[in-house]
Amino acid sequence: MSAKANPYADTRDMYPVHAMFRREYALLPALVRAVAAKDAERAQVVAGHVRLVNLILHHHHAAEDATLWPALLKRAPREADSVIRLLEGQHGVLDVLLDEVSARLDGWTDGADSGDGEALATVLQRLAAALYEHMGLEEKLALPLVERHVFATEWEEMVAAGAADIPPEIGPVLVGMLMYEGGLEVVPPEMRDVLGEIAPKAYAGYCEGVHGTPTPPRSDQVGLGLPYVGVIAGRE
Repeated sequence: MSAKANPYADTRDMYPVHAMFRREYALLPALVRAVAAKDAERAQVVAGHVRLVNLILHHHHAAEDATLWPALLKRAPREADSVIRLLEGQHGVLDVLLDEVSARLDGWTDGADSGDGEALATVLQRLAAALYEHMGLEEKLALPLVERHVFATEWEEMVAAGAADIPPEIGPVLVGMLMYEGGLEVVPPEMRDVLGEIAPKAYAGYCEGVHGTPTPPRSDQVGLGLPYVGVIAGRE
């Protein structure tokens, strides 16, 4: 349906984003635990990946806080107030966990100490669990409100704001990360000729270095209630 026929936001593109976060965060604890003690080189690779997905999540939530929630509170305060308060509170909890992850990453990458690695993996599990809860509630409670009260132009502004400060050199990997489960539809039509082929290859190559395979488990294969599986079982 065109924006002219329906001026309100089409939130379907949020689900591939959430699938990406579910997949990437569920895999992180086992990736950290698979790093052999004192393997500082491998620790740097995994730490770089953790920092990347944390950066993407931070910008995603900052865009929601700046654009999405104020629009809902302005247009539907009675419906949205308690929902937004809950989701903003969850953003705060996630920010605290992200800060703890960042602090523990610095200590772990200094020498890949196994004790530091286990402490980091434990915090990453807490972060994944909190993120799963948050995204589930956002899908259930917030997105239906967005579809009734937020204009498509505002939704597009939020999406653009979330990507604005992402370093351009990681753009193809990020798009490939989204396309891995979301397909070509997650790419704006005007960029499909450029990124439709490049981005999946960029992400596959990136996954070879991080996960040891170009095809890591998908979001329906990992997560809460399932083992936090690591593709790489260990290193010599």
